[in-house]
Amino acid sequence: MTNLNRKFRTATNIAGAWLSIGHPTVAEVTATHDFDFVLIDTEHTPLSLETVQEMSRGVDAADGETETIVRVPSDDPVRIKRVLDIGVAGIMVPMIETAAEARDVVRAVSYPPDGIRGVASGRASAYGDDFQQYVETANGSIVTVVQIETQTGLDNAREIASVDGIDAVFVGPADLSANLGIFGDWENDRFAAAIERVVDAGDAAGIPVGTLVVDPTDIETRVEQDFDFLIVGKDTSHLSSANERIRQRYEETVSQQTATSISED
Repeated sequence: MTNLNRKFRTATNIAGAWLSIGHPTVAEVTATHDFDFVLIDTEHTPLSLETVQEMSRGVDAADGETETIVRVPSDDPVRIKRVLDIGVAGIMVPMIETAAEARDVVRAVSYPPDGIRGVASGRASAYGDDFQQYVETANGSIVTVVQIETQTGLDNAREIASVDGIDAVFVGPADLSANLGIFGDWENDRFAAAIERVVDAGDAAGIPVGTLVVDPTDIETRVEQDFDFLIVGKDTSHLSSANERIRQRYEETVSQQTATSISED
């Protein structure tokens, strides 16, 4: 069992960081800030497996215990297999709508006889040096997170969360609100009810439920909604907001200096 897997089973207030910029420096810098994990997104980015591997190395190079989860584009077992061979701590799979789909994810993550993951040496097994030990211990150690992002997923939330081998459920706020016809309306009662439904499903199954927070002012709301873990912020959003703040401060300072100079003339 990985440290991250243990945290998902026993800890509270787990914090992650969202990465979509495909550079190991971004991953390494982020991992120096004591996040429990980083989430590398390959669903909505052009990141290649080679890039994901280098980003994972960046995380591992940082001091601390931050580990890597990769969001794959779908429940394709070939893609899942190749990501896991990189040696990451876990995966997140989007758009899961039924317990059968959740079971397929667990089978894709697991080696035979429990699953269908192909056996091969790679970075995960120290390029073969720990081959047999890794294969014998991998099942049950990979953090397996599924996303509920549709009305059908909501309808089946309890069944999805109760699938053996699913370690956590994640609410995709943008896709879920869009699917409900209330995109971006975070204050809508229907959105709040949907969140409550997923959180209740996780509680009933005894597994944590998380979501993404991009705006820091939303953290208190999500904590009050009883999410067990949050991914707090995205690298692109941090970069954009920091650039905007520093540019505005410069312009305001120059404007104040100009006004002072005029008043003194």
